[in-house]
Amino acid sequence: MRRTLLILGCCSVAAVALAAGAFMMFAHEPGADLSYDTRVEAPVLGERRPRVTFDQGHHNIHSARGRYRPFVSLIRNDGCRVTSSSGPFSSRDLAATDILVVVNAQGPEGDRAAPAFTPAECDAVRDWVHAGGALLLVADHHPCGEAAAPLASRFGIEMSGGWTDDEPNARPNSGDPGQILFTRASGRLAEHPITMGGKGSAPVGTVETFTGQSLKGAPAPASTPLLVLADSAMDRVPSGSKTVTEGSTVTTTFETIDTSAAGRCQGLAVRFGSGRVVVLGEAAMLTAQLSSGGTPFGMNAPDNDNRRFALNVVRWLAAELDD
Repeated sequence: MRRTLLILGCCSVAAVALAAGAFMMFAHEPGADLSYDTRVEAPVLGERRPRVTFDQGHHNIHSARGRYRPFVSLIRNDGCRVTSSSGPFSSRDLAATDILVVVNAQGPEGDRAAPAFTPAECDAVRDWVHAGGALLLVADHHPCGEAAAPLASRFGIEMSGGWTDDEPNARPNSGDPGQILFTRASGRLAEHPITMGGKGSAPVGTVETFTGQSLKGAPAPASTPLLVLADSAMDRVPSGSKTVTEGSTVTTTFETIDTSAAGRCQGLAVRFGSGRVVVLGEAAMLTAQLSSGGTPFGMNAPDNDNRRFALNVVRWLAAELDD
């Protein structure tokens, strides 16, 4: 089965059904919600003071001073020491950090879906994690999933590389089948220290994602799904595209092949050697953004526990939350 996606501009966060088999993705040009309160009443990582390196050297869509500014501020207030890196990954540089954060890396201009990392970089990160490092790898929908796939594969993780929709489990009245709610009540928020909390970390009841891709990890106990997709979820993987430029408007039409995403997830945790890995298939869930119309999405959206989820992810990577 094939569908057509229309992408206006360079970034999309909301999808609206136009007709059977057709969807339009609107470019909102969103920005960080600078009014979002990132204070942490009871910091957990103040004694550990983990060193966090935020990758900004791989054509990343998100930066520590941009859309991920609220996330960086939040984990700093929890006790993390955060710096940014603009160069390639190397064993020497990785040895100077505790947690590496990689968000929406892309390939070079002209082929954003090309691998964002060299094989040597992927091997360096793999070996560093195996020796005790911790990685938070976030890769959104096309083209970020394809670009990050070689790094994810070093940890036995497969990325769909497309878009994942689940209309029955999307936020009601959002108009976006990719704005998915994962709740404890539904059984799709799996049991794990990240979701269950402990040691001063609150449990998570609902996580909301905002148009991402699906993931598949190695069978348990090698990996643990965190955000489990329902049987109704569908992956839409690009099979071709056409771009038309009219003045300052760039419209890209994607033709996709739809397959079931049953048995897959949008977040998982991995114990790898002496290290830890969390991989998320959607980036906005850890942000606090405002659309061009002022609609909040991310940690600042109503009725989700994404803020708790973000803190617990970093606390687990820092080995403050344990299995």
